[in-house]
Amino acid sequence: MILVTGSTGRVGGEIVRQLAAMGSRVRAFVRGGPEDAKGLPHGVEIAYGDLDKPETVAPAMQGVEKVYLLVPGTPAMPKQEGAALEAAKRAGVKHIVKHSVMGARNPEIAIARLHRASETAIETSGIAWTFVRPGSFMSNALDWAMPIKTQGGVFQPLGDGRVAMVDPRDIAAVGVAALTKPGHEGKAYDVTGPEALDMNQHVAILSEVLGKPLRYVNIPEAATRDMMLNKVGMPAPVVEGLLEVFARIRDGKASHVSNDVETVTGKPARRFKEWVLENKAAFQ
Repeated sequence: MILVTGSTGRVGGEIVRQLAAMGSRVRAFVRGGPEDAKGLPHGVEIAYGDLDKPETVAPAMQGVEKVYLLVPGTPAMPKQEGAALEAAKRAGVKHIVKHSVMGARNPEIAIARLHRASETAIETSGIAWTFVRPGSFMSNALDWAMPIKTQGGVFQPLGDGRVAMVDPRDIAAVGVAALTKPGHEGKAYDVTGPEALDMNQHVAILSEVLGKPLRYVNIPEAATRDMMLNKVGMPAPVVEGLLEVFARIRDGKASHVSNDVETVTGKPARRFKEWVLENKAAFQ
């Protein structure tokens, strides 16, 4: 039995779907009720619980051999993953595949330090481990859909920094391989797309696929902070963490391209244009 936390998100949900399609026994850990589990494949076992409530985690771990541990990158993450780790040890889990973040190997920003703290706890737990460390998701570009429709452009504080965005399906494929095939224990994988593009290049691809002119506007960090805090209503720690990520991209520190997707799965990572063609309707 494989337990997947974060099982209703873009990566976790895809991991559940890929495992189910392979015929693996999979249990989805779902925070909420039946409405939250509606999109999961038929036949997947559901465990309802909350990582902030350890008493709900232990039952979900019973009979589980492997765990894909995916927790949102907030200040609560180390405590939440710690609760899952303790429950896994008590339940006799044999292998944890942790969803981490690019840069955790040598953490320089808050989100990377949070993930590295959890990685260290897992490394010293006595349970076999694998770390999946993705960079920026291609699906984050869905946040650009509304300004593309209404203002004809994309507004981001990224300067001319380059980033190798990755399709969530490729992240999931690496995780599934680590969960279902031998030889991944004790390894960490940097999961990126196959090309590092700047925002002008991303927007040019969108413009080509959509068949209309689009512009990229590099907006100030202060305006971005104000928008996320006051218009979107994000918590302040999350906002500051995201601004650190944006600054890292602007400074050219997020352009690393890894071949780990192809090495692990045997298939090349999808390009941004492929993802846009498949998601074209979202931008129209």
